Amino acid sequence: MIPLNQRLKKVSTYIQGDCLADIGSDHAYLPIYAVENNLIDTAIAGEVIKGPFDASVRNVRDYQLSNSIDVRLGDGLSVIKADDHITSVSICGMGGPLIAKILTEGASKLKDQPRLILQSNIQSGAIREQLVKLNYTICAEDILEEKGHIYEILVADYNEKSVAMTEKEVKFGPKLLENKTALFYKKWERERAALIKIKDNLDSDMHKTRLAEINKHINLINEVI
Repeated sequence: MIPLNQRLKKVSTYIQGDCLADIGSDHAYLPIYAVENNLIDTAIAGEVIKGPFDASVRNVRDYQLSNSIDVRLGDGLSVIKADDHITSVSICGMGGPLIAKILTEGASKLKDQPRLILQSNIQSGAIREQLVKLNYTICAEDILEEKGHIYEILVADYNEKSVAMTEKEVKFGPKLLENKTALFYKKWERERAALIKIKDNLDSDMHKTRLAEINKHINLINEVI
């Protein structure tokens, strides 16, 4: 059995259906784990760079899963084909704006309305904004810490009637706001401290726009924590 870190194990608990497309697959660890544990029948491991692509091919072959996992080289969701019938898409280990960009550019590949499981390292708000535009509604969110880094996991299902989010829900997460854990507070206290540090180093005359933006973010954090 392939070992999997805590972050990807949590992601795996949200996979649904028979076929997973894991974008930016990082050695195909998640697809291999999901197939080995009977979470799915088949998977696509997408890689945009040749080195990671070759590593994923080797791993799939070493675990004797070449009949179940198809490793493909391509940018973002472009690796998904019309007849794949994907039921879950995972995009993990990237910044929120990059994940949002992948979803935007690959929107036509979501015709089967798969579940989206998105794990961002920073700026998850960009993802939430894009999900609304794609008629996806967040059904679950998780926050976890691993090796000193705090990560957010967003899980969204297709909804014909797009559900709008408030400014606070976009920034902090609608589900995370409903259940503020100790880690939630830790993340945003850390974020507030970083913003205050930046603010203290800005000139009030030269950086008025930036200061106003920072003060707005600090005030939002203060309201939530």
